Amino acid sequence: MSKIRLHILAFLFSFCTLSLWSQTSEEAISVADTIPLVEYHFQPKSLILPASLITVGAIGTAIDGMNDFHLFSRKDSVKQIKVDNYLEWGMLGWVFVCDLMGKEKHSWVDQLCLVGLGEIINAGLTRGVKHLVNERRPDGGIHSFPSGHTANVFLGAHIAYKEFKDSNPWLAYSGYAVGLFVAGSRVYNNRHWVADVIAGAGFGILAAELSYLIYFPIRNAIAEKINLKRNNKLIVSPVLNTDGGAGLYFSYSF
Repeated sequence: MSKIRLHILAFLFSFCTLSLWSQTSEEAISVADTIPLVEYHFQPKSLILPASLITVGAIGTAIDGMNDFHLFSRKDSVKQIKVDNYLEWGMLGWVFVCDLMGKEKHSWVDQLCLVGLGEIINAGLTRGVKHLVNERRPDGGIHSFPSGHTANVFLGAHIAYKEFKDSNPWLAYSGYAVGLFVAGSRVYNNRHWVADVIAGAGFGILAAELSYLIYFPIRNAIAEKINLKRNNKLIVSPVLNTDGGAGLYFSYSF
C-alpha cells in the first residue's frame, strides 16, 4: 500500500505542477492573456474543529482503558468490511464527483492540486504520529493511532465541503457521511480504537485546511510570474541608415 501511495503522490505532484503552469481560462485569454489570481482568506477558527478532534483522540489514547470510551463490547472475531480500503482512496476524488452535480468554488486544476498537496501533508502527519506513538491495534497490529483510512476519507470530504459550502450544502456535507461509515468500519473490523478514528478525522480535516493555506499563495506567485513574462515584450527589428549602414534594434519592456 505504501508503494501505491508514493506513486499516486508523485503523479499528483507532477500533474499539478504542469497543469498550474499551463492553466488559463478562455475568458482570460481573450481579454488579457493572463492567468487570473485567486483570493483565499484563511480563517483561524477553521482549525478549532480538527484541533479538538485530535485532542480528544490523543486523550483517549493516553489514558488506559479509554480507547473505546466504553461505547460497546468488542468482539474478538468479526466478518471484515473491506470496502473501507477502497473508499480511503476513492474519497480523494469525491470533490470531482460533486463538480458534476453543483457549482464548485475553484477550478478542477486547483482542486487537483489541493487534493495532491493535502494528501502529502496528511501522509506526513499521520505516518509521523503513527511511528511516534506506536499504539497497539485492537487486533494486535502496530501503528494504530491515528487511523490513516479515516484521515484520507475526511481529507476528501472536507475539500468537498470547502468547495460547495456556499453553493450546495447537501454536496458540502455528503462526504462526511462516507467518512463516518469508514470510521465505523475501521472500529468494527478491530483495526482501530474509537480514539484512533476521532483523531484520524481531525488530521484529515487539518491537512485539507493546510493545503488551502499553503497552495494559493504559491499558485498566485507562479501566476504572477507567468503573467509578468507574458507582458514583457522583446522587439527585434533591422535598421537601415541612409549612409548605407545597417544594424538591429532591440526593445524590451519591463
